[in-house]
Amino acid sequence: MCVGTTVDVPNLGNASLSVLWLHGVCNENPLSPIIRRLGLTLYRTSGDDSILYDHDLESYALFDTNGHQVPQSMVVEVGVAFKKILEETDKVRNEQSNDISVKEAILIVLDRHPELRQEGLAYEVLQWYICRMEAWFAADADMISLKAWDQEKVLSGGHGLMVQGYDPVIKVLSRDIDIRLNHRCCNLTVPLGILKANLIEFEPKLPEWKLSAISDLGVGNENKIALRFDHVFWPNVEFLGVVATTSYSCGYFLNLHKATGHPVLVYMAAGALSYDLEKLSDEAAANFVMLQLKRMFPDATEPVQYLVSRWGTDPNILGCYSYDAVGNSDDIYDRLRAPVGNLFFGGEAVSVDHQGSVHGAYSAGTMAAESCQRHLMQGLGSLERIPLAACREEIVETTIPLQISRL
Repeated sequence: MCVGTTVDVPNLGNASLSVLWLHGVCNENPLSPIIRRLGLTLYRTSGDDSILYDHDLESYALFDTNGHQVPQSMVVEVGVAFKKILEETDKVRNEQSNDISVKEAILIVLDRHPELRQEGLAYEVLQWYICRMEAWFAADADMISLKAWDQEKVLSGGHGLMVQGYDPVIKVLSRDIDIRLNHRCCNLTVPLGILKANLIEFEPKLPEWKLSAISDLGVGNENKIALRFDHVFWPNVEFLGVVATTSYSCGYFLNLHKATGHPVLVYMAAGALSYDLEKLSDEAAANFVMLQLKRMFPDATEPVQYLVSRWGTDPNILGCYSYDAVGNSDDIYDRLRAPVGNLFFGGEAVSVDHQGSVHGAYSAGTMAAESCQRHLMQGLGSLERIPLAACREEIVETTIPLQISRL
């Protein structure tokens, strides 16, 4: 998923590379009319229902920690086993009176089904699959709710990288915004991490039912380290990976050269590893990533430039995007979404069906704005309707198709 995970790599000619996906390349995606209108291009990284979420196994190379490439047949076979393991966790969920973590459920399944256990290199590949699952939620498997992990409504159409990033979308949405000061109605769209850290003083204080919803919902962390090189020394695949004995020690690199033509690799880390990397200096973090890269390619050259994100400790963000933590109540999103008087809540965390995504944040913000508008109109009687976005109607009417391809 992708909210709060932009990495812009500077000094790349006129290109600004934002590592962000459109999750659900289809007309039902609320952002698709804007993307079509602007003629933005996408690079497809997966179709529907991939075990790797926003990637599939069409273009990749995995290596062990000694630099030996993992046979693709093994990667596929372990992927089939991993899918069966996840399917079996549904039975575990139905047996539990209380919520447990996905990690605990996986261990229960492996204890019951020895045929699904993996040994040696295959075990390390299994850990890599778990690592990629953790990246989707931006949280470790022992933090993710078994009850809710697969309840997300993922749009059809697969997943595509926004080659030009989301900057053009933001610019067109911010054009001619009607800003009115000294009004007593407010839409609050700050990151969930800021609310959880109690960095905003509310007067009067938020009610307990709202505070508990903010406290209980998980906020994950996923960081990216972008490395720009003077030339390409890696294979022409969409992603590279390092398998290891724990999901924490596994690695993943997105090859932006495949999608954009620029010699850039982006290392991505989620959960505990993501927080640990934030304890390092930028140089030390880049060196850590280069150690992983040199395991795969001993002759790898040093990067001419690198950029490190720090979403977990950024004082204006404090996290990446929300996830369902173990023990979340069934009404947590309803409580988080519900207004408090004339205060309305937006952002990805309160999206009805698409938490953790840019289109979820957009649709939730639009819904909050519409609720705020109705509140104003009811309270003030006759009131001229305020346009929510000056160009919205024009954008929606377009019939230009989404431009997505794969090399």
